[in-house]
Amino acid sequence: MEMISVFLKELEQESVTTRKMLERVPTDKFDWQPHSKSMTIQQLTTHIAELPTWISLVLNTDELDFASSPYNPQDIKDTPALLEFFEKSLTEGKNALEAANEKQLDDIWVLRNGEMILSKTSKSEFIRITFSQVVHHRAQLGVYLRLLDIPIPGSYGPSADEQKF
Repeated sequence: MEMISVFLKELEQESVTTRKMLERVPTDKFDWQPHSKSMTIQQLTTHIAELPTWISLVLNTDELDFASSPYNPQDIKDTPALLEFFEKSLTEGKNALEAANEKQLDDIWVLRNGEMILSKTSKSEFIRITFSQVVHHRAQLGVYLRLLDIPIPGSYGPSADEQKF
């Protein structure tokens, strides 16, 4: 099976869980954070929602240098806007994959901060890292929701909140 088809299938499957998680976030908790070193829910969920755009970034560039392109997240004000942003990001990621070719996935992509190389991998490997980031940050969001006593949706089966005992 070609990697692009695998990535498209995984993106679609994971988007279902991501969407369910993002839908649970109450707008009135956007400024909440579990610890002073943690992101706010707004920061965390905005990052989760934008991650599908990293697919097009990786496929259409050779690198991202934070020193010359500082990170400027979207300023999302409420849950409906968050979900709209996620859907737009998801469409961008899918369109980039659909327009890509398999050979392009072998090209090297670099993530750096000036001279410091943070990652130097094939584009396919960094797309995989991007998918892993979605899962990683979704898990963080699950902890945030649990601490706020908000029921957590299942990811790969029912959650403790969905199980019937």
